[in-house]
Amino acid sequence: MSSFNNLDQISQSRRGFFAAATAGLAAAQLGMIRSSAAAQQTEASATSKAGSHTSFAALKQIDAGALNISYAEDGPENGPAVILLHGWPYDIYSYVDVAPVLAKAGYRVIVPYLRGYGTTRFLSAETPRNGQQAALASDIVDLMDALKIDKAVLGAYDWGARTADIIAAIWPERCKALVSVSGYLIGNQELNKIPLPPKAELQWWYQFYFATERGAAGYAKYTREFARLIWELASPQWKFDDATFARSATAFDSPDHAAITIHNYRWRLGLAQGEPQFDALEEKLATFPSIGVPTITIEGDANGAPHPDPAAYAKRFTGKYEHRLFKGGIGHNAPQEAPQEFAKAVFDVDRL
Repeated sequence: MSSFNNLDQISQSRRGFFAAATAGLAAAQLGMIRSSAAAQQTEASATSKAGSHTSFAALKQIDAGALNISYAEDGPENGPAVILLHGWPYDIYSYVDVAPVLAKAGYRVIVPYLRGYGTTRFLSAETPRNGQQAALASDIVDLMDALKIDKAVLGAYDWGARTADIIAAIWPERCKALVSVSGYLIGNQELNKIPLPPKAELQWWYQFYFATERGAAGYAKYTREFARLIWELASPQWKFDDATFARSATAFDSPDHAAITIHNYRWRLGLAQGEPQFDALEEKLATFPSIGVPTITIEGDANGAPHPDPAAYAKRFTGKYEHRLFKGGIGHNAPQEAPQEFAKAVFDVDRL
């Protein structure tokens, strides 16, 4: 065993002192950064009441897969990505009060119009106006590729939640974490053929209406009236005004909206064919694959739309998991009705 002389000991002590000081400074700086981010989130959340914002910045367009996708973007381009997905019959304005909160905290927020909504368009007139679940999920993966986003936190409800669930289950390397209203919504055509008790079937009245030619014609003719009725039934305590509805209703003017809607619900019942290119993916989805990414599921205490009991799907989430009940009369459109709580769920799931 060798020994140090006094000079060596002094030198070692100095090195130890400066190393400790440097480490302490780094820890203090990291703490300041985290405190600053937390303060930004708290400040932003305090101003994220429903109706605080009425518009996004100018929308962007990008070719992605079969589509030219229209999307809103907020926050720094080099920030961690969050993709927020809307449902039917809604649009990107479900997140008009959520996106600024996340952007202020440093996230790059992307809010795309799904196929059949807004100014998202098919690149070819020959492409089938397909509303099956695998097609919508593939659209968002294509969008991520086009925007060079390797991985994102996904936040979503309704059709959007089903899309986000599929990405989290099939492409977990693309999903950092998940916020999903009404939990696990991946569908199965065979299971959908099983009759439900009458009260449960009653909730799906529009699905059976869409299965008829009368329903297809009716939805095409009365799209806005139909959408408003769904808003009222799905969120019976949400007191939205005419301007709020009219702002979103323009998204239904897409020439593909009615066709995508009808195909989506007919496909679920096995009354319409999907595209062969999605057959392999649908076979995987039919097994109800588990979701292992960190997840927070949400339910509104006044959700009037058909939705599963949280206890029925909790086992599908095999990673870090939490369920939250949004109280105070929150219905189906949780991000627009409770933007502060929804934004907090995104912040929190990113740290699970």
